[in-house]
Amino acid sequence: MGRIQLLPDLLISQIAAGEVVERPASALKELVENSLDAGSRDIRVDLEEGGIKLIRVADDGVGIDADDLGNALARHATSKIGSLAELESVASLGFRGEALASIAAVARVTLTSRVGAAEHAWRIGAQDGTLTATEPAVLNKGTVVEVRDLFFNTPARRKFLRTPATEYAHCEDALRRAALARPEVAFELRHNGRVAWRFPAQDAATRAVALLGDDFEAAARTVDEVAGDLRLHGLAGLPAYSRSGRDAQYLFVNGRFVRDKLLGHAVREAYRDILHYDRHPAYVLYLELPPEAVDVNVHPAKTEVRFRQSQAIHQFVFHTLERGLGRLPASTAVGDEISEPASTLFSNGTLSPALFPQGRGSSWSQQAMPLQAAEPQAYYGMVADALAEPSEQSEPIPTMGYALGQVAGIYVLAENEKGLLVVDMHAAHERILYEGLKTAIDEQRLAAQPLLIPLVFQATALEMATATENHAALESMGFEITAASPTHLAVRAVPALLARADAEQLAREVLKDIREFGASEALAGRRNELLATMACHGAVRANRKLTLPEMNALLRDMERTERADQCNHGRPTWFQLTVADLDRMFMRGK
Repeated sequence: MGRIQLLPDLLISQIAAGEVVERPASALKELVENSLDAGSRDIRVDLEEGGIKLIRVADDGVGIDADDLGNALARHATSKIGSLAELESVASLGFRGEALASIAAVARVTLTSRVGAAEHAWRIGAQDGTLTATEPAVLNKGTVVEVRDLFFNTPARRKFLRTPATEYAHCEDALRRAALARPEVAFELRHNGRVAWRFPAQDAATRAVALLGDDFEAAARTVDEVAGDLRLHGLAGLPAYSRSGRDAQYLFVNGRFVRDKLLGHAVREAYRDILHYDRHPAYVLYLELPPEAVDVNVHPAKTEVRFRQSQAIHQFVFHTLERGLGRLPASTAVGDEISEPASTLFSNGTLSPALFPQGRGSSWSQQAMPLQAAEPQAYYGMVADALAEPSEQSEPIPTMGYALGQVAGIYVLAENEKGLLVVDMHAAHERILYEGLKTAIDEQRLAAQPLLIPLVFQATALEMATATENHAALESMGFEITAASPTHLAVRAVPALLARADAEQLAREVLKDIREFGASEALAGRRNELLATMACHGAVRANRKLTLPEMNALLRDMERTERADQCNHGRPTWFQLTVADLDRMFMRGK
């Protein structure tokens, strides 16, 4: 007997499920896309234990004929395409005919459906590749798919699932994308018998605000432009709503959520001149083009696409966003027409404060800089004399000298024995905090600073789950983050070294790292990256006016800190201009 064998159909489906069904959220996405392709106007989702125990999707679509129920659960069976030509211009969300079969290979599935003209509904079940007999059932219209005990027959896959709270958060995120993609469809989500959210059919802007919140509404601006058979429309957030991660970025191509490198680059380029490099914009954007102009058959999860004319698409998205973001007045509300020129954004050469509303979660304001040293004000009367004519009784001039003032709210000017020093205050303070955090972690003395008034902020389901599941890890880093409600987290303590940092942004960034890499990896292999991120959020920001004592305290801390000549990203923190350098610049002695 030869060594090459034909694999059993069940094993083939289970292998395919590894690409299509990664977790409950993957199965939910496929089921909801089927409902949308069926023309549903009302979709209801029920989950139990984050979708691990049960995923039920009920819709009011066209339904499935009794004779087709068995085929619906078969591999490579679909009603959406029938030829290569149709594949190359596919307009439906699903088209491969493998999702239901893959799900049925790793779960207990029941499919109930009724077409409009049928006398009653019909039901069929599937388990371990075996179909039950089709039998009559009760259902008013549409289709109901129940998926129970996901990965019950593939324990190796099941053990990689996270807690129900985390899996539910991923499911909620998948349904959020579908709800944003199709605002004209009503959606309801229930978890463990309780309604999590319910949205009626509505317009795109209202749906986006309902899902992303009032803060997004305040900063969101309408984008809508047509060029030939291309259209880009939706809402783009200004820097006031920028994020530390990409959790508020929704881009749809012909109603399909995608994570496309070409489109992502076009968006980043449009934001390049108005957004700090380590922040991410928020947006809900819809790109519409002929189906034949885009290939969606690129990736099993169908989140990547390929454009026939990629350069033209890139330029259209880039220029549309760039123009929209550049000409939007601060007073424009969501849905308003754009009428004022870009010059209205500026007042005396600076951005209008209206663009950056100050609030509890704002990253544009900062309190006093938490420096460790203090210089007596009376001392400054002696600084000039000490530098000009040092006497034998004078204290030696410090390496970093004494502060003279600030330039552009970014640089500290100081004078030492060699001449003039220029210090990037954010970069320098970032290194000081980073080294301090490393030392405190190594010596297990990273003290926490309780907040007099806990900072409460609206959190995503993933952030809620991460904070709840990793309380001990957060505590070891000096954080106390607890649930204040089902949708809000409260920051009750932060590391003492970062007591003046923006607590909300700091908490979100730490939770993101733990969520993406796991608590053990974040505290071990990625420890320094995490501490660097924390230091960056705690460091003094540009345009923060420092007093002379604060500037000198920064210089003294730099002298005590290892590697203080470079920030955590490898950039220099200061430059020395000697008196000889200055003489050459001014051509003295020539």
